[in-house]
Amino acid sequence: MATYETFAAVYDEIMDDSLYDKWTDFSLRNLPQDTKTILELACGTGIQAVRFAQKGYEVTGLDLSYEMLELAQKKAEAAGVMMELAQADMMALEGVGDFDAVTCYSDSLCYMADQEAVLRVFEGVHSVLNPGGTFLFDVHSIYQMEEVFAGYSYHENYEDFAFVWDTYEGEHEHSIVHELTFFVKDEDSQEERFIRRDEVHEERTYPIETYVECLKQAGFTSVEVFADFEDEAPTETSQRWFFKAVKA
Repeated sequence: MATYETFAAVYDEIMDDSLYDKWTDFSLRNLPQDTKTILELACGTGIQAVRFAQKGYEVTGLDLSYEMLELAQKKAEAAGVMMELAQADMMALEGVGDFDAVTCYSDSLCYMADQEAVLRVFEGVHSVLNPGGTFLFDVHSIYQMEEVFAGYSYHENYEDFAFVWDTYEGEHEHSIVHELTFFVKDEDSQEERFIRRDEVHEERTYPIETYVECLKQAGFTSVEVFADFEDEAPTETSQRWFFKAVKA
């Protein structure tokens, strides 16, 4: 049978590896030099967390999925780095620890059900940050949701797997639905057999002003907004917004 690890490996395979370099570079430019501890929210299989650890940070990777954290542990061991792992919902960060910085990349916040859930994440992040701590995250822009993703369809075939990715307009304003279908080769089968897996992912974003308002409501005193991995202000066609919020 194709295991959870198999499908997670497919995610890693289809993800543009250069994006992790860009997230790392953006973080290094925007984190204070005295940053020592980082909490990475929605760490998934641990690729970004491992890169932070390789840069010398003390890293804690947090994810809701135990299976993802198992894979993250294997990645850390393979890379020869140490990092803590925590299974938790990023809307409930009590007891996770105290950190100099918190990151949440790969538009993970867009998976929050509504604005109230986003605010809860911000409040939790503020509570675990040390004074002067920095929160870095990215989300899809409204342009990305309504212009780029509109009718988006992507199909790819590899030797051991294939996948189909179609995107549709969501129920809420500035939201989309991703329908993913994977076909992964069954290594245990004596025949040429593929296992099918279907997934539906819903994402939602908000105007920049809404994110800033929620950050201020959560207690952050300084908020800067950038776009597309650069330290430049967003434009009408920016696809990914980046936020830097500092706790007083």
